[in-house]
Amino acid sequence: MEKAKVYFTKEITPSALVKLYEKVGLSLPGRVAVKLHSGEEGNQNYLRPEFVSEIVKHVNGTVVECNTAYEGARNTTEKHKALMESHGWSKYFDVDILDSEGEDILENPNGTIIKKNFVGSHMKNYDSMLMLSHFKGHPMGGFGGSIKNLSIGLASSRGKGFIHSGGNENANFDLMNGDHDSFLKAMADAAKTITDFYKDKIVYINAMVNMSVDCDCCNVAEDPCMKDIGILASLDPVALDQACIDLVYNSTDPGRDHLVERIESRNGILTIKSADEQNIGTREYELISID
Repeated sequence: MEKAKVYFTKEITPSALVKLYEKVGLSLPGRVAVKLHSGEEGNQNYLRPEFVSEIVKHVNGTVVECNTAYEGARNTTEKHKALMESHGWSKYFDVDILDSEGEDILENPNGTIIKKNFVGSHMKNYDSMLMLSHFKGHPMGGFGGSIKNLSIGLASSRGKGFIHSGGNENANFDLMNGDHDSFLKAMADAAKTITDFYKDKIVYINAMVNMSVDCDCCNVAEDPCMKDIGILASLDPVALDQACIDLVYNSTDPGRDHLVERIESRNGILTIKSADEQNIGTREYELISID
């Protein structure tokens, strides 16, 4: 497989998101879903609506999310819609909770851990997707980027428990005591169902800002441990996440070691390796600066 193109800018502005999207060279067709993280109540690090407003409007997109599998401000549609309102998403954009009216099943016959994925039933209403991810650490996955957003991010509430538990359909967040590596591989299995569903109609953008070791799903998260690096975009989510990992590892920022420890202690690279093995993309890439 030839190297994937990953575009990079140090400019962290709303207009830079549009510039990267245009550089990737794919005009998303039809009704566009913009998958991002709405931010748990109390979280201080999630990407704000004002930051992504230009790109969402540029693609004429609908901001989409799914309910969580754990207690909090986003585990029911009613609460999640209220949080979307309080965080300003509904003020700027059309918003859709994908599993507000149930779920559908997507198959992955070649999955290593799970052979199916439970996703919000509204996902089928969209023709293409902008995967707009905040790259940072994660308490369980080690890091969160495009692959996590494809898998856990688009899974229904039950689907999130299914992935976390490595395939237990009756799991909930309190019962997620399955094998850790199985969870990491299951994320890749789930991500494959999404890329198969949308084919070549997904653009991926990772914003390397507010890089805490914790996820935007944490209501009490650590403050960022590294300075902002920039924004990256690609048609390949595996190459994109790998490029972000490499930028962290190659950084001279004094906070870099804290984030690397979080990634390595959770074996986070296994998710990228598994996504590569699932042929979602390639870890080989060319980093192209547009500055």
